[in-house]
Amino acid sequence: MLTAVIIDYGSGNLHSAGKALERAAREAEADTKVKISSDPADVASADRVILPGVGAFADCRRGLESVPGLLEALQLTVMERERPYLGICVGMQLMASRGLEFGITDGFGWIPGEVRPIAPADASLKIPHMGWNTLTAATAHPLLEGIRTGADGLHAYFVHSYHLVPDNHAHIVAECDYGGAITAMVARDHLAGTQFHPEKSQTLGLKLLSNFLNWAP
Repeated sequence: MLTAVIIDYGSGNLHSAGKALERAAREAEADTKVKISSDPADVASADRVILPGVGAFADCRRGLESVPGLLEALQLTVMERERPYLGICVGMQLMASRGLEFGITDGFGWIPGEVRPIAPADASLKIPHMGWNTLTAATAHPLLEGIRTGADGLHAYFVHSYHLVPDNHAHIVAECDYGGAITAMVARDHLAGTQFHPEKSQTLGLKLLSNFLNWAP
């Protein structure tokens, strides 16, 4: 049995994410145990790592740093042992080189680029971007397998004021439109991140989480 660990560092929809992953495991018939934990030992032994996050980039970074050994265990498991990683919302943004929210804060540097404010071309569009949007796939990816994208595709739920702008456009898997293109999903190698919340995105989200649990990059 594989273990999927949702990292608890005081930020993110932990209960919702846990329930959604458990349901996704059942529907995908994935032999996976889902655990919510702040224990670095659990993260170090995980087969899959999920990092949720809500709020400000810098606050989430400080939250991780406040738990002794947690950031080191995350780096060890994901980047040295190459366990599949899924970042959700700020958990995706932290993969960037740096965030520009309330100053400059270093990210993990896993997806080179910056987390910048959303700047819609239509001034009537409100910030934060909050609500349901379809996804435009920029490239094929196993996590989007079986998910209908495009104008007539399934909807994902967003709530954010910043988005990750990668240095390499090839790291963008999907975008959504909100007065211009917004990064909705990034990936490289065994790393993936969604700006939207799969745990709140119903059919689309459950399928993406099922794909993640069965992903073998």
